[in-house]
Amino acid sequence: MDERQPHLALPRKLGLFPLTNIVVANMVGAGIFTTSGLLMRDLADPMVMVVLWVVGGIIAFCGAISYGRLGAAMPEAGGEYIFLSKLFHPLLGFLSGWTSFVVGFSAPIAASSIGFSEYVARAFPGAFDWMSLSFLPVEPQRIAAILVIVLFSFIHMRGIEIGSRIQNYLTVMKVGMILIAVVAGLAFGMGDAAHFRAPASFSFDFAGWKTLGLSLMWIMFAYSGWNASTYLGAEIKNPSVILPRSLLAGTGVVMALYVGLNIMLVYALSPAEMSGVLSVVGLAMGALFSSEMERIASVLASFALFSSLSAFIMLGPRVYYAMARDGVFFRSIAYIHPRFEVPTRSIALQGLLAVVMVLSGTFDQILTFMGFALGIFPIAAVFGVFKLKPQANRSPISAFHIPIAAYIVAGFSMLALSYFQRPIESSIAVATVMCGIPLYYFFVRTSKHRQEPGK
Repeated sequence: MDERQPHLALPRKLGLFPLTNIVVANMVGAGIFTTSGLLMRDLADPMVMVVLWVVGGIIAFCGAISYGRLGAAMPEAGGEYIFLSKLFHPLLGFLSGWTSFVVGFSAPIAASSIGFSEYVARAFPGAFDWMSLSFLPVEPQRIAAILVIVLFSFIHMRGIEIGSRIQNYLTVMKVGMILIAVVAGLAFGMGDAAHFRAPASFSFDFAGWKTLGLSLMWIMFAYSGWNASTYLGAEIKNPSVILPRSLLAGTGVVMALYVGLNIMLVYALSPAEMSGVLSVVGLAMGALFSSEMERIASVLASFALFSSLSAFIMLGPRVYYAMARDGVFFRSIAYIHPRFEVPTRSIALQGLLAVVMVLSGTFDQILTFMGFALGIFPIAAVFGVFKLKPQANRSPISAFHIPIAAYIVAGFSMLALSYFQRPIESSIAVATVMCGIPLYYFFVRTSKHRQEPGK
């Protein structure tokens, strides 16, 4: 059989429950379990931080409304790559796929695996010391993060039904853990409501607004995944109905979880105690209850990060598969395994890049670089809703467009403020995106060359 051809199609097997689970799992991960400590370090105001989590949820919900419309109109594998290619130009679609390859999925996989190792280390100090390799300048926690990436990449190479079944179990466990932590912490924990009063009021000058913009960009990383089911459009039953519902349901659930969890964190810890701590949920449960509860919560949080990492590994390769199928990526990446019916080579390539990121960057560096790069293309995709033909019962301009406009304005403002606050990391993100332009024309020229008679 000629492996150069995408000889098999992706079957439609996913219903509403597993698809909503994928959205929730993709959102609830390294972001919510690690960024609150970093946010408190910069904001130093608990109430401002909680309000920003609410604002981030509203922005994500506006994006989910827009993507629900786009996904119903174009139910194919690839998400933003498909939307931007069809509504604007294949180059823009390629750049979104290129960014997804370099940043959008591999970086969150790396961040989730690093978060996992941080929580395990909090629960069991020295747990990874036996992994120390004297001939490699690699921390034991990094080696553990790499092994997790390899394990879940292998699981998802065995088929989407196996992967989605494991995904369901992990997601239910993760959501249950957060609910129990919030309810038990607020009802029975030894916290202090005085923690909500900041030592000094937040200053809303230009420096303050830059900090808000960067903080909101980090929060949107935690909310990233509200568009997750659009990447599986070609594998969804009745996508025009199920896809929008999965986006809205998943985003609503996650917003409630995030706001509740951050209220619990502030109740448990003072701003000084929370500042800069990555494994902040474990620390909070220890402050509310006991050191033993800190260990239990840290273990559960580390397993919860499995779910997020698993979801990213499931979704990302569908983008690369769609690009390769269209001739704008390495053609061998379009290969679908004849038995397991998944793009195994895409999964392997993504895992390799995630491992490289684990070895080359800190969590804070990955977060800033990733947040800016990922903020660009959803704005363009949401703007593309205006290019869709209006439905028969809907006027060209209606109340439906209010959340679309809100998302676009909020997205541009966030990127501009973040650029002023972190120009170096933001410039690197822009340069990474721009590197895709010559690659696009290389792949287009190569594809045309193959299609010429006699080639």
